[in-house]
Amino acid sequence: MFLANNQTNRSKSGMNIESLGATFYIVGLSYKKADVKTRSSFSVSKANQVLLLKEAKVQGIDGIIILSTCNRTEIMGFAKHPFQLISLLCKYSHGSVEDFANVSSVFKNKEAIRHLFDVATGLDSQILGDYEIVGQLKSAFKLAKKQQTLNAYLERLTNLVLQASKKVKNTTKLSSGTTSISYAAIQYLMDTDPHFEEKNILVYGLGEIGKNTCKNLAEYTQCSNVTLVNRTPEKAALFVKEHPQINHQTLDKLTQEIEKAQILIVSTGAEIPTVSKQQVRPDKRLLILDLSMPENVDLTLKQYPGIELVNIDELSKITDQTLAERKNEIPKAEAIISVYKAEFMEWLDHRKFTPAVNALKASLTAMQKVEIDFQRKKTKDFNSEHAQLVTSRFIQKITTQFVKHLKDEQTTTNQSIEVIAKIFEIKEDDN
Repeated sequence: MFLANNQTNRSKSGMNIESLGATFYIVGLSYKKADVKTRSSFSVSKANQVLLLKEAKVQGIDGIIILSTCNRTEIMGFAKHPFQLISLLCKYSHGSVEDFANVSSVFKNKEAIRHLFDVATGLDSQILGDYEIVGQLKSAFKLAKKQQTLNAYLERLTNLVLQASKKVKNTTKLSSGTTSISYAAIQYLMDTDPHFEEKNILVYGLGEIGKNTCKNLAEYTQCSNVTLVNRTPEKAALFVKEHPQINHQTLDKLTQEIEKAQILIVSTGAEIPTVSKQQVRPDKRLLILDLSMPENVDLTLKQYPGIELVNIDELSKITDQTLAERKNEIPKAEAIISVYKAEFMEWLDHRKFTPAVNALKASLTAMQKVEIDFQRKKTKDFNSEHAQLVTSRFIQKITTQFVKHLKDEQTTTNQSIEVIAKIFEIKEDDN
C-alpha cells in the first residue's frame, strides 16, 4: 500500500501476494507421466492432508490446497520456490524427491491457473470429460477452508473454476453419457464377457466410484446377482434401499462372498490392500477389477492361474471409442474457460494495480490542487474551474496510460510501481 503526500490511499487488503516474494504454483503428478504404482506412492491420505496443511501454515505458506485422487496428486499454493510444496508432498506421502523429479509437473502463475481450469472441466482427465474430479476438488477446497489455508486469491480462483466446470457440464456434451472409471469397469465386462450378466458380481467398497459402479450395474445391465460389501453397513443398507436389485452383506462375510463371486469389483479407499491371497482359493477362477487408488488388491494374487486382475490404467484404455463426440466439444469448453479465466485475471489486475494507480492519482491530484491554488493567487482573473477541468483530464489520461503499461505482459510490474513511487514520492504504508 502507498501514502501519497501523507494521505492513506487504501488498506493493506489490496496488496498483491507476489509483492511479498511468493509465486502461485501447482506441483504434482498425474496419469500422464506416472503409472498407477507411482501414483499410489504419492497418494496422500485424508489424515496426512490435514497434517500437510497444518505444517504449511507453520511454515508461513499463505494459501495452499492439496488434491489427491486416483489419477493425480497436486498441491496448489504460494511459495518462494516450488520445492517448498514438493517437499511437503514427499513428506506426507510415500514418494521420494528423486521419483517425483522423473514424473512431476510444475505449473506457475498463468499456466497454473489454466491447468486448474482444465482439471476441473475434465479437459485434463484420464477419461476426457470425467466429472468425478469436481467432487474431489470441492472436498479439497472445503478441507483447506476448514484448516484456514485459503487466501483471497485461491478462494476467488477456485470459485470461478467451479463455476466454469458447472457451465461446461450443463451447456456442452463434454461430460455426456456415463464415461468414467466406474463406467469403464462395466464397459470392460460388456466387451470381454458376453455372459457377465448371468454371473455373481461382488462390489467391495461404497465410496464415490463404488457407488457409481453399483448404479451403472443397476441402470445399464440386466445383472440380477450383484452383492455389495462395505465397511459401514448402515451406508450399504441405505444405498440398497434405493437400489433394491442389489444385495448387501456385512464386512465379516467378505471372504465367503468372494468365494461365491465370479467377478469382484474393488473400490475401497485404504492405504494397504483390502483383498489378500488368504481370502481367495489358489484354484479359484475370478476376474478382479481394482478401481482403487492406491491399489487395494494384493498384486501377488496374479500368481494364481485362475485370477485375472485389471487396474484403472488398463480400464481407461478401453474407453477411447466413446470419446469421439466429447473431443468435438473441446472448443466449446475452452471458450467457456476463457470467459471465466478473463474474469479472474481482471479481478487479479484490479487487486494488483488499484493501490498503485490510486496512489499515483492521489499524488497527481495533490499537485493539481497546489498548482491551481498558486496560479489563483498569482494570476489575475485566473479561471480555476477551467484549469481544474483541463488538468483533471490530464490526470485521467496519465493514470489510464499507467494502467495499460502495468497490464502489458512484458512489464515487470513491481519494478514499474517502484519507479513511479520514487518519481512521485509515494511511500509504502507501514500502518
